Formats: sequence, C-alpha cells, structure tokens
Amino acid sequence: MLPTLKKKKEDPRVTRTRHMLEQSFLALVDETGFDALSVQEITDHAGINRATFYAHFPDKYALLDHSIRMQFAQELEARTLNVCTFSMGNLRALIQTVGEFTLEAGANCKVHSQQFEGVMESQIIDQVQELIENWLIKMQAEGDLPAEVDVHLSTVATSWAIYGLAQHWRQDKKRPPSGDFADQVLPMMAVNLGIRQAVNG
Repeated sequence: MLPTLKKKKEDPRVTRTRHMLEQSFLALVDETGFDALSVQEITDHAGINRATFYAHFPDKYALLDHSIRMQFAQELEARTLNVCTFSMGNLRALIQTVGEFTLEAGANCKVHSQQFEGVMESQIIDQVQELIENWLIKMQAEGDLPAEVDVHLSTVATSWAIYGLAQHWRQDKKRPPSGDFADQVLPMMAVNLGIRQAVNG
C-alpha cells in the first residue's frame, strides 16, 4: 500500500525514531555501500541503541526496504501523483519520476549491491502498479475505459515496462533529458493500458 495513499496514525515518537534511523542509513549507505554497513554503525550514527533499532526493524534489510519505499512515496507525493486522477500528462509525469528517481538513487549510492537494486526494483514497481491501477479502476467505473480491459494485468505489464525502460535510460551514456525519455515511452505505455487518447496531456 502506498504510504501516501492511506496514512495510518502513528505515535510521533515512532515516526521520529524511524526517520532518524532512515537518515543515518541513507547517509552511511552512500559512503560504504549496503553490504558493508552494520546495524551498529547505523545506530551509532543515529545516536540510538541497538535495542531501539530492533524494536522498529528486524534487520538492515527491512530498513533498506522501508527507506526506499518512503523515498519513492515522497517523490510521488511531491508531484501530487498520489492524489490525482489519470491523464496522459500525469502518466508522463510518473514515467519521468521513475527515471529521475532511479538515476538519482544510482548516483547517490557509491557502492551498490544486488540487494539494493532488488529492493529498489520491487518498491518502485509495486507503487507504480498500485498508483496506475487506482487510476484505471476509477476510469473504468466512470466509463472512460473499456470494460474488457484487464486493469490488473495491464498495470502489471506497464509498471514493469516503465521500470525496465527507466533502467535502460539510466545506463545509457548518451541518455536524453528525462522529459524526452518520458515523451518517448508515453505512447507505448498508453497502448499497454488500453488507452486510445491522443498523447497530448
């Protein structure tokens, strides 16, 4: 569930502690990489004891998952994509957001690991899928999307495609600006979703 789509009430102290751990984790993982980072280093940097860490996260893998989930959710929230309805312009903005987020994450983390990449992949794909699925369910209910379109399957295919193309763009040494990338990908994603609107926002 996207944290920005449905927020649960949480003790402010819990939120504050998790935020401190998240910030310490992000600062340290950029320097040392995920594999070499220990829970002790995270807690020392945050000024929190190990028992408090384990009260919030079972291990550093859970903290990695939480950190990437929250960072990407905040990107969606900053662009108000989490509360808007479908439009070609919003789909384009989502594609651009995924590209820019993966590029920045790759640039900030000096030492990557398969674990880091795997969690980033699953968190982005899951949130993109949920967001688009919410858009399309509403469209279908209002009669703006044909009933025969399988919303779930089309959003699964589209979320994977957006992420995969974003990774391809990120690794391209001659990559175009993120806006141009989004313009190139948008028509393909509209076809995946069964949308026949003109690509004009």
